[in-house]
Amino acid sequence: MTPRILAFSGSARTGSLNQRLVAVAAEGARKAGAEVTLISLRDFPAPIYDGDLEEASGLPESIKKLKALMAVHQGLLIACPEYNSSITPLLKNVIDWLSRPQPNEAPLASFDGKVCGLLGASAGAFGGLRGLFHVRDILQNIRVTVLPDPYLVAVARADQHLDEEGTIKDERMRGAVENVGRRVATVIARLA
Repeated sequence: MTPRILAFSGSARTGSLNQRLVAVAAEGARKAGAEVTLISLRDFPAPIYDGDLEEASGLPESIKKLKALMAVHQGLLIACPEYNSSITPLLKNVIDWLSRPQPNEAPLASFDGKVCGLLGASAGAFGGLRGLFHVRDILQNIRVTVLPDPYLVAVARADQHLDEEGTIKDERMRGAVENVGRRVATVIARLA
């Protein structure tokens, strides 16, 4: 079985450092034999999660499409910036919507049993690491197997390391980021 990995960032900003970073990790997964689908959450807009809205209208069409993508992938690569030492509102909102079951769907079907590699990039000194701990806690609580250290990679001063094309100049750093993708692919293959 070829591991299938869905890769995205918790940022929809044009030129996002984290979108560039997750593309590097995705390349590592491809080198390990995985099939990777790289998306932008910008393409799956959703209102802020509200139980009354869900009851009245059901899941937004964009979330149904994202759920369908999640269903055919065994792994996730997520690069997330840090907002005030925590998870971005965009990523949290997407997780909240995806966690809601559709009719005849098992609880947490979008997440249960997935293997995830987490990365972060920031122009600051911590590389978004504090926010990644929150993302990790949330994902682990919804049945995602998150790779432990040293596969949790935060790239500090990423604006100096990632160029506009998404190339990481430092070979050691690029290797660490690619290794996150490689490891997600390897773990999925072993579990299969």
